Amino acid sequence: MRFCGTGGARKRVALRKVVLVGICVAALGLVPAAAVATPGSGVSGTVVAEGTSEGRLKVKTPKGPTDVTFRRITVEPGGSTGWHTHRGQLIAVVKSGTLTRTLDDCSVEVTPAGTSFIEPSGVDHRHIGRNLGTEPVVLWVTYLLPEGSALSDDADEADCPGTSP
Repeated sequence: MRFCGTGGARKRVALRKVVLVGICVAALGLVPAAAVATPGSGVSGTVVAEGTSEGRLKVKTPKGPTDVTFRRITVEPGGSTGWHTHRGQLIAVVKSGTLTRTLDDCSVEVTPAGTSFIEPSGVDHRHIGRNLGTEPVVLWVTYLLPEGSALSDDADEADCPGTSP
């Protein structure tokens, strides 16, 4: 009997050790990961524009090498981009003002400051951007174009009422 009693005590001691090890492992998981990170130095950054999309952004890059260009575009009141297309996608943030875009199917998208959008690529996606407001529209645009492509290509005007440049 005495042998069995000692075995029970050994099992309790072993169980306590397992529980103690488990608690230690769990406690280590609570230690912030930054404790092992290296601090940065000599780096600064400036946010030039922020915008939120209405939904999920579906970005597609060209096949092969891609030219990535960042551009600030200003459209004065009453100004327009003219009808055009792009050979790759654009990601745009409206920094200030309100951009009104008419698309190939004559639908109109109004994009105010603080929002973002993607312009799709290809000749089937011609569009015009206009500033119908009283203050300049400032856009921050990232172009994702096939290597060597122009930023935009002129396109014929769509047969949409009130969209002449």
